[in-house]
Amino acid sequence: MRQIVLDTETTGLDWRTGDRVIEIGCIELDGRRRSQQYFHCYLNPERAVDPGAMAVHGLTDEFLADKPKFAELVSTFLDFVRDAELIIHNASFDVGFLNNELQLLDLPPIEKLCGNIIDTLKMARDLRPGRKNNLNALCAEFAVDNSNRELHGALLDAELLADVYLAMTRGQNSLLIDFGTTAGASVAIATEHPPLRVLRASEDELAGHEKVLAEVDKQSQGKCLWSASQ
Repeated sequence: MRQIVLDTETTGLDWRTGDRVIEIGCIELDGRRRSQQYFHCYLNPERAVDPGAMAVHGLTDEFLADKPKFAELVSTFLDFVRDAELIIHNASFDVGFLNNELQLLDLPPIEKLCGNIIDTLKMARDLRPGRKNNLNALCAEFAVDNSNRELHGALLDAELLADVYLAMTRGQNSLLIDFGTTAGASVAIATEHPPLRVLRASEDELAGHEKVLAEVDKQSQGKCLWSASQ
């Protein structure tokens, strides 16, 4: 399966108020391996970059002034992502911005062009509920080196996200079935296990356990669940 890990940088936080895309970075995964194919561009947004956004990605108005407009590169970009599965961190943000750019050119939304969109932020929240799940936190969790990430950058962040995604989904490799094997081929499955060693508590240990339970029950004034069930 061909997958594209995608990230964008923008002039601000909300395309509804006129913010625009200023950088797109895409990394291709082919069969869960990073290929040599990628797409990267800086874009002239035809408006000023908000100071808060500039502090995040470091892209200035002067730097972007001579860069191409989205309309000039849209065909190349769409050809690169066409029919691929997109992998995006906080997908609603990037998809909203990209669809706004496409709508300004009377083009259909990105969902019509790509088969599926995976939101790695949602995946991470399911795997790590209640914890930070930004890209830096996930790099730390899955031992992905992000020491070069002083500022956000679409291509760099797409590269890091590709490694994070592969680490998060590594267990899925064992679920894949090779339907290309020849007839009569067999799959070896380990069925023998070493005998389990069972250690039983001694009389003194059981008595100590009951003593601790009685003390806990006393402190809770008889509200322990195991007492109520007796």
